[in-house]
Amino acid sequence: MAACCSKLVCNGCIYANQKREYEGRLGYKCVFCRKAVPTTDQEYDKQRMNRVEANDPVALRQEGIEQDKKGNYISAFEYYTKEKEIHHLEEAAIGGHPDARHNLGCIEEDDYNIVRAVKHWIIAATQGHDSSIEALMSAFKGGEVRKDVLAAALRAHKTAVDATKSPQRDAAEEYRRKWSIVEPK
Repeated sequence: MAACCSKLVCNGCIYANQKREYEGRLGYKCVFCRKAVPTTDQEYDKQRMNRVEANDPVALRQEGIEQDKKGNYISAFEYYTKEKEIHHLEEAAIGGHPDARHNLGCIEEDDYNIVRAVKHWIIAATQGHDSSIEALMSAFKGGEVRKDVLAAALRAHKTAVDATKSPQRDAAEEYRRKWSIVEPK
């Protein structure tokens, strides 16, 4: 695994890249991201931990393996669990689940990746997710989202919500209001 970008690199690619760099008298760099390859274990660990802190699923799994090798099974389990949580959220988001997409946005926000968070929230908002609209409004108030982007998200949200309207849902809503039934979340 490349510590700088968490990409798995096959031995053939590593060999071809090292040969190209040696013959061209170039410095050794990662095949994928072109960052300098760490020369010491400390540099490798530092780069890997940067990827762990960024919640990279591959790096989280690798850190779980490292902790497991050291016999620190509780810590290994925590890294494995975190990696699986993000993996499953990504799978659900790709499958079109707006809650998963919104939650990925929240994770990105917690990691100070506001640009990626906004992208997730916009996608969830276009699927009719109300909390994503609230998150976008908050980001707009903080100056992190442009007015035209927010307006487009609001229009897409309204279109998605309107597409889910049906006589049966209207009747169910009327029944809930009439009998004061709390809608399950």
